[in-house]
Amino acid sequence: MTNKIKIVTDSTSDLPLEYINEHKIKVIPLYVNFPDATYKDGVDLTPKDFYTLLKNSKDTLPKTSTPTRQDFMDTYKPLIEEGFEIISIHISSGLSSTFSIAQAAAKTVSDRIHVFDSKSISLGIGLQVMEAVDMIKQGLHFQEISDSLLHLRQRTEVLFSIDTLEYLQKGGRIGKVSSLVGSILNIKPVIRVEDGIYVPLDKVRNQKQAIKKKVDYMAKVLGDLPPRYVAVAHGAAEEAAYCLKELVESTFGIKVEVLQETGPVIGVHTGPGTLGLAFTY
Repeated sequence: MTNKIKIVTDSTSDLPLEYINEHKIKVIPLYVNFPDATYKDGVDLTPKDFYTLLKNSKDTLPKTSTPTRQDFMDTYKPLIEEGFEIISIHISSGLSSTFSIAQAAAKTVSDRIHVFDSKSISLGIGLQVMEAVDMIKQGLHFQEISDSLLHLRQRTEVLFSIDTLEYLQKGGRIGKVSSLVGSILNIKPVIRVEDGIYVPLDKVRNQKQAIKKKVDYMAKVLGDLPPRYVAVAHGAAEEAAYCLKELVESTFGIKVEVLQETGPVIGVHTGPGTLGLAFTY
């Protein structure tokens, strides 16, 4: 990277560890709270271990909590002291208070920190981070990247289907998707992230239909435009994720850059069987 700019994000961005390490991205974990233990998302609780714990927890769903202001300050301060400017990209403020806590921490540390509300979740955040990394490589300056992220946010799409609304409902993140509660049984809601909150896109009968619905919507959004980055995310639904990846690649003649299992915090609110598609254009 040519500029003295460091990217910070939180663990809900679901970026692959290899990418995080390669580009020296700082990831601040959220917390997953089971009745008998609290874990740092992605640090001492892997997706695989999380879904095992979730299955064994039966009726007692875990809860999530945000990083503390001190968590952010402990990350920001050493970077500022090393001479970095910081772009800190986080989960939608409509779904978590992580962004506002990051803002509060940044104000106490330095004016060389730009805290950005991705208005997204999971790999929707991750793709914005990847775009920011590219801009740093291209030599764009701090303010140019900050300004560009505002436009990029409008060109980031996240779609996901879930096996049940139970997790969104119990986790208090259901938003406008509440209109689907009480619908006929055995449906898979297809949900879109719009302006930072969940809105219903459609409901289908099975995973195959959910995959097709996502790709059809992607084609509708793109029109004649090529996608820039594309990512597939899943929660304990690896086989379906590969099917989605293959259909995207064959439909658009592109490569899906990231296929990743969602982290524990996202998993708490969406549950097993979740399948997501994120893209920028």
